[in-house]
Amino acid sequence: MPNPPGIWYNVREGKSEHESKTDAHACMRRPGAIHENAPASPGSRRFSGLLPERIAINDKGRHLEGEHMDKPVALGEVTLGEGVDSWNTIIFLYNSALKEVRTKVEILNDEFQQVHQYNPIEYIKSRIKAPESIVKKLKRYGYDSSIDNMVNYINDIAGIRIVCSFTSDIYRLAEMIGKQNDLTVISVKDYIRHPKESGYKSYHMLVTVPIFLSDRIIDTKVEIQIRTMAMDFWASLEHKIYYKFEGNAPEYISKDLRECAEIVSMLDAKMLSLNEAILEAKAAQEAELLREEKDRADKEK
Repeated sequence: MPNPPGIWYNVREGKSEHESKTDAHACMRRPGAIHENAPASPGSRRFSGLLPERIAINDKGRHLEGEHMDKPVALGEVTLGEGVDSWNTIIFLYNSALKEVRTKVEILNDEFQQVHQYNPIEYIKSRIKAPESIVKKLKRYGYDSSIDNMVNYINDIAGIRIVCSFTSDIYRLAEMIGKQNDLTVISVKDYIRHPKESGYKSYHMLVTVPIFLSDRIIDTKVEIQIRTMAMDFWASLEHKIYYKFEGNAPEYISKDLRECAEIVSMLDAKMLSLNEAILEAKAAQEAELLREEKDRADKEK
């Protein structure tokens, strides 16, 4: 299905702009959206295995042999072959990136519990995109099925989904993730404030995380999706329905899904309001108890 217009935030330039792109390919090719804002490196590197003996750097004709790499290399700038070893290397890097990001998110959740006695995260899911899904997406974008195209043009090969209780938790958590010094936020798509035409709501962040290998650092992309439990329930059903119809669901089903999305939005808003009312009532009770204790103490004097 083509992606409807959304809001793309150019994080590096600190500004937002409306995009009216009709598909993910167009959004991905927009100057400054994802690729052109990625961290630049001095030049291209050749990567012929996890621990190559020599790293060739196209930087003013210099070649470094066995020298420690202290600057990250974007995964898209690593030249790989098309064999099984190259595929395994790429999957290793994406799996490593998932571990890095997931650990960061879990630590943030634990810290929030420690400081505020509250967990904003209900659960976390992570996955590596299936090979057949990668091939279909490349074909849809008009690219040949190759490892280089996969790395450069598919941004959600490594994906983490964070499910929260309330919409306020989503933005709080996104802010905390964005403040991590070793994560680079490439782009943000806010489908909560600007839902897709289908009714889909979620908060998407595309980040790169440095993977520290024995002889180099490789920046690897991870897509983070943050949504409420109600949004996740709707999105899971929508995915199953459109998968059965191969993206061509009858209009009456699409209409019912949009209506369900509105119900989900109302449910989220109602639950958030109820939670705020509970917190206010609890604070009022605690304040009343403190007043009663103070009054008793004053009478005993």
